[in-house]
Amino acid sequence: MKQGRKDIIMQNQHKKYKVGVIGATGMVGQRFLTLLENHPWFEVTALVASARSAGQKYSEAVGSRWKLAAPMPEKFKDMIVMNAEDIESVKPLVDFVFCAVNMKKDEIKALEEAYAKAEIPVVSNNSANRWTPDVPMVIPEINAAHLEVIEAQRARLGTKKGFIAVKPNCSIQSYVPALTPLLKFKPTLVVATTYQAISGAGKTFNEWPEMIDNVIPYIGGEEEKSEKEPLRIWGEVKDGEIVSAVSPKITTQCIRVPVTDGHTAAVFVNFENKPTLDDIKQAWVDFGSPVKGLPSAPEQFVTYFEEPDRPQARLDRDIYGGMGVTVGRLREDSVFDYKFVGLSHNTLRGAAGGAVLIAELLCEKGYI
Repeated sequence: MKQGRKDIIMQNQHKKYKVGVIGATGMVGQRFLTLLENHPWFEVTALVASARSAGQKYSEAVGSRWKLAAPMPEKFKDMIVMNAEDIESVKPLVDFVFCAVNMKKDEIKALEEAYAKAEIPVVSNNSANRWTPDVPMVIPEINAAHLEVIEAQRARLGTKKGFIAVKPNCSIQSYVPALTPLLKFKPTLVVATTYQAISGAGKTFNEWPEMIDNVIPYIGGEEEKSEKEPLRIWGEVKDGEIVSAVSPKITTQCIRVPVTDGHTAAVFVNFENKPTLDDIKQAWVDFGSPVKGLPSAPEQFVTYFEEPDRPQARLDRDIYGGMGVTVGRLREDSVFDYKFVGLSHNTLRGAAGGAVLIAELLCEKGYI
């Protein structure tokens, strides 16, 4: 590790950043709070939600809608929820905010931009700004270099500190991390079917009993995201915007399954330069964890299981605190070059945890 990076990390171990959570009452907001309760760098100083929750204690605003197995952290129960539209009241309390609101896309874009223009950096779990050309959409282990586009975004917004950074769709993180180390072999075609947990819809079985003993072969908008977002992740910054990669071709199907947490992907892939099985496994090992020094980073980004019945959601979604990605069943295929199965925790790596890791990277790099 370079000395400069080591110095920044050491500084961050002593400094506490003041953090707001917009959309704190929802499922992803709740996950943010469990992750931030004892975070070494971040201290939650503002809980923010819609006008109907504003003015209430957090425990009252959430009421019976706490959706996680982990209990509501005691330290947040009596905090007063603030109105998301009252940016001027939020501003002096925070260094940056996480955003995980349930609103129409155009309303989310307007809200996030309003915070950024108020000089409050926004790390968003929402999809609204994923295709804004100068907004970085980041998986820290893969495309940290995309953060450099923030300077162009600040120039457009007329800000010195404010900007928006986003995390990608939760489903692609069950297979994009496994494909990324294989880009050197030039994959040409990827077919992926994702089997997505109900928490990805922000629901539990109590709220969605029709999912019990059921599979729904449709998730609105998910397939388009799953086919296009990987190419943006693998793209480059050019002339102040993110330019997507043009290959490989990706086609997907996205299916809702009766699982609480954990998105699984069945992946088929062809290569221009076909590697061996051992080449692929070694590429996953060598990928390591490029941001391992950050508090939320896993020890190993991609972990391969040799057992024929792994990975499994119940057994493997929580690897490295839910921030690792697991892969198994790599084998040659009769039609494609290879096939494998991937798994990631959709509300940790794929949602709140991924956003927290992005924020850590932004702090390390000096953007916050």
